[in-house]
Amino acid sequence: MKYIVVYLVVIITVLACSKQDEKSKSLEIENKKVVYQVFTRLFGNTNTTNKPWGTIEENGIGKFEDFSEVALKEIKDLGVTHIWYTGVLHHAMVTDYTQYGISNDDPDVVKGRAGSPYAVKDYYNVDPDLAVNPENRMQEFEALIARTHKMGLKVIIDIVPNHIARKYKGLTNPAGVVDFGVNDDTTMEYDKNNNFYYVVGEEFKVPEFLNNYKPLGGELNKDIDGEFYEVPAKWTGNGSRLAQPNFYDWYETVKINYGIKPDGSYDFESLPDDFDKKDFNEHYAFWKGKEIPDSWNKFRDITLFWLDKGVDGFRYDMAEMVPVEFWSYMNSSLKIKNPDVFLLAEVYNPALYRDYIHKGKMDYLYDKVALYDTIKSIVRGKGSTDHITSIVKDLEDIEHHMLHFLENHDEQRFASPGFGGDSKKVIPAMLVSATLTTSPTMIYFGQEVGEKAEENAGFGTATRTSIFDYIGVPAHQRWMNRGKFDGAGLIIEEKNLRDFYKRLLNFTVKSSALMGEYYDLHSYNRKQNKRYSTPLFSFARWSDSEKLIIVANFEGKSFEEIEMVLPKDLISKLNLKDGMYKLKEQLYKKDIYSLIIENGKGKFKFKPEEFSSLVLKIE
Repeated sequence: MKYIVVYLVVIITVLACSKQDEKSKSLEIENKKVVYQVFTRLFGNTNTTNKPWGTIEENGIGKFEDFSEVALKEIKDLGVTHIWYTGVLHHAMVTDYTQYGISNDDPDVVKGRAGSPYAVKDYYNVDPDLAVNPENRMQEFEALIARTHKMGLKVIIDIVPNHIARKYKGLTNPAGVVDFGVNDDTTMEYDKNNNFYYVVGEEFKVPEFLNNYKPLGGELNKDIDGEFYEVPAKWTGNGSRLAQPNFYDWYETVKINYGIKPDGSYDFESLPDDFDKKDFNEHYAFWKGKEIPDSWNKFRDITLFWLDKGVDGFRYDMAEMVPVEFWSYMNSSLKIKNPDVFLLAEVYNPALYRDYIHKGKMDYLYDKVALYDTIKSIVRGKGSTDHITSIVKDLEDIEHHMLHFLENHDEQRFASPGFGGDSKKVIPAMLVSATLTTSPTMIYFGQEVGEKAEENAGFGTATRTSIFDYIGVPAHQRWMNRGKFDGAGLIIEEKNLRDFYKRLLNFTVKSSALMGEYYDLHSYNRKQNKRYSTPLFSFARWSDSEKLIIVANFEGKSFEEIEMVLPKDLISKLNLKDGMYKLKEQLYKKDIYSLIIENGKGKFKFKPEEFSSLVLKIE
């Protein structure tokens, strides 16, 4: 009998080791994800008029069909794995689609002429602006999903759980779906199953507009009268409880009630403390059979609806304004249906990061207040590369979940005067952003060709590509070349920049080292090497099959030759012996350096060029 027991132990041990080996191999072969955010309305627009507050006829618009197989192939070839189609859902707008049974929206509570994509008007349909035939807009979007998948890319869309448009109206709800607020008790400020909060006894008043702002830029319009009927008034999307919100409140939206009482207490069960260690199956089981607020089910059903349409993931707007228990409930439901669903959340409070990842079951959060803000300050000459090291340490346990970006629809364009002012400065910044950790990388359409967003669009302001207006995106339009997507209209600097992005992103999605280990070379060389200064930043990344040394120069000038030192403990981790090794540059394949290891310590010499990036593979 004892031999049988021993035999079983051996088998179990071998199987356990085999599973561990399989896990290690799967981690090593997992590749970087690259998200291409595109503002869907603007992508295919070839019109270059760019009149402030211009109409759809004056300034033009892009359509779903503009994402042709040629366009999608070019995006894929850039090194992209996922496309985030921003502004797809039907949102409040001023353009008239009443002939299709769609009600007009009041310009007094619409931002811009085209409307904010974050004031969703109908969660079960898509923006009629984006369809060639608005009557068939859902079918046209479904065809886009199919084309995107055919070209080997995955689809992400927005979900905005914190707020919806002031005038919500579902026209194509699935059977049994009731619009938000239809069953609310409007005599109460709060009820657990109300979808909104109410300012009981008061009617909504349009805010007093400031800074000479006038809806539609002052255009004469019968619907602009300073009034919008809403009785009783609802709380505004950013949480304002005033019947007349302020101009800088999100007055075009209303706040969703998730069972948080006006005093801040919860009207639902809290997650046990140890649920940060539980998987999504256990989270799903926890909520089964529990009484939850009506809004929770509404948004769960909405996201499941879009999964059924073939959407592969969601970007959640202002996720930190919604309780983490709701995210546990909804995200576990999504992962039960599709364990590979891609869940990205906008969370800006570092104190909430771990709860929203571990308890809320988010895959990824924006790394804005740490890495993005630090890189921006470095680029603007107001920060030090020394700060990057502390970011890596502070987020070490969740580094894989912190998505990196240098642009998105909320932020200033890198090449604009408000950020870098010079697209060459993006090279070291992008290198660090894309290679520092195992997290996904995100770029915003037009970023890869140095778009500056110089237009006065209307509601939107220069330095950010407007999400509120009908407008063209000049550098992107030059790449698009009237639907050929061949970059023929780009100037040489723009072509070179896109070539850099293509080389870098394609390298990141294929590199096993970038999904492996990290070592800070910067701090060591700052202490040991007087000629190594703060405009430089360096680190090592490696896996069993690939060993990299990465160096970025944020300075707009070249340095004299520098000797970089690789300390003994790194050489030991890399399993290198004394001797000479080649360092081959990986992006342009043009330079080879020599790494000399003596007595367990490595050294190599190089000359940092202005705004340069080096990805060196040890061979």
